Amino acid sequence: MTQLLVLDVVGLTPRLLEHMPRLRALAGRGFQAQLGTVLPAVTCSAQSTFLTGELPSEHGIVGNGWYFRELGEVFLWRQHNALVGGEKIWDAARKARPGYTVANVCWWYAMGAQVDWTITPRPIYYADGRKEPDCYTYPPELHDELPPFPLFTYWGPAAGMPSSQWIVNAARQLHTTKKPDLTLVYIPHLDYDLQRFGPSSPQASAAATALDEVLAPLLDLPGTTVVALSEYGITDVSKPVDINRMLRSEGLLEVYTQDGMEYLDPWTSRAFAVADHQVAHVYVRDPADLPAVTKLCEALPGVAEVLDETGKTEYGLNHDRAGELVLVSDPDAWFTYYYWLDDARAPDFARAVEIHRKPGYDPAELLFDPADPAAAKRRAIKAVARKKLGLRYVMNPVGLDAGAKAIRGSHGRLPDDAADAPVLLCSDPSAVRERIEATEVKALLLGLAGLS
Repeated sequence: MTQLLVLDVVGLTPRLLEHMPRLRALAGRGFQAQLGTVLPAVTCSAQSTFLTGELPSEHGIVGNGWYFRELGEVFLWRQHNALVGGEKIWDAARKARPGYTVANVCWWYAMGAQVDWTITPRPIYYADGRKEPDCYTYPPELHDELPPFPLFTYWGPAAGMPSSQWIVNAARQLHTTKKPDLTLVYIPHLDYDLQRFGPSSPQASAAATALDEVLAPLLDLPGTTVVALSEYGITDVSKPVDINRMLRSEGLLEVYTQDGMEYLDPWTSRAFAVADHQVAHVYVRDPADLPAVTKLCEALPGVAEVLDETGKTEYGLNHDRAGELVLVSDPDAWFTYYYWLDDARAPDFARAVEIHRKPGYDPAELLFDPADPAAAKRRAIKAVARKKLGLRYVMNPVGLDAGAKAIRGSHGRLPDDAADAPVLLCSDPSAVRERIEATEVKALLLGLAGLS
């Protein structure tokens, strides 16, 4: 029995593989296949489909976040595995082989998952407001076997290779010392410069080449079958779509004000959107408003599709957590979460890296404020200095305009071109096929483990 190592190489596509000779060599030993994805083609939805074999309509992960109606709050990037419905791959494996062991290195919804080893980013939130880099591990003693997690290179304006290098090192250590039967590894590096500069940029090619070298220690491990796959492909964009500003201008979205700052008020809003890259869930409180909201969304420039119940069912997205409407952007567009009409009224978290407080995804967090990057960097340096002195500080390097000159790559739509679609590579030629659907990945992995 060989160990199985599954690398989720975010954003990997056939186009990027041209710059990645080590990954191409992996496929040369085994095979390369087109990989179907799900709508929305985002991390949490795709990973949950890979691990359960179900569509979002069944496992319930309708995006990287959604409106929790029972709480009256929008939350993105939750971490508890109980949010994911369906039978997970480790449960299916243990039915066939009791004692089958699994390690999760940074795949999402890691906390509370019934696996044997877990490593996932988890900052320390001190009582005085400080946020310090760290990770969560299970078992707890695994924590002290690892170096400090470089959180600020995992997301934010400084996001880059150190976090992916850390993950590769941790995965290799876990794979070789604990010897799990299945190791799941999430590699985020291609997410960064492809969103900042676009997949057609020289920076994207350089990022692919650099990551290929970093991955090398995981591609030739003895006694190991390696699978590398991706959740989505990132494509060039140039057009942000301010869905919530439109809904507010039409009198449908409400805000409340504290200390001069405006906050989304989902309890009283007749309609608002949770923006998630190129997909947006529009929550409409009163069914009587649906026809009017549908008409407004269809007329908004940058919107390609407005999915009602029939449309959501067609795409496997008809779940109670989904919005009453789901919008899909044009190929060159993406949705902002912005809901204020005057930047002077924006909440203070809008200028910070605050993935858990913003009621939608904000790719501008990857950039120092494009309006004045040098000033944004100076603000960040000053904040770090105050932090080290034990003084209160605000880390506010993010701009409020993620326009055409800022964010150049996005994802979430189903791919229009196979060269920009997800791909699956496998070192075992016995499982060769030309195409694999996202819902078939679980069965493929169980077969490679000899458990089908």
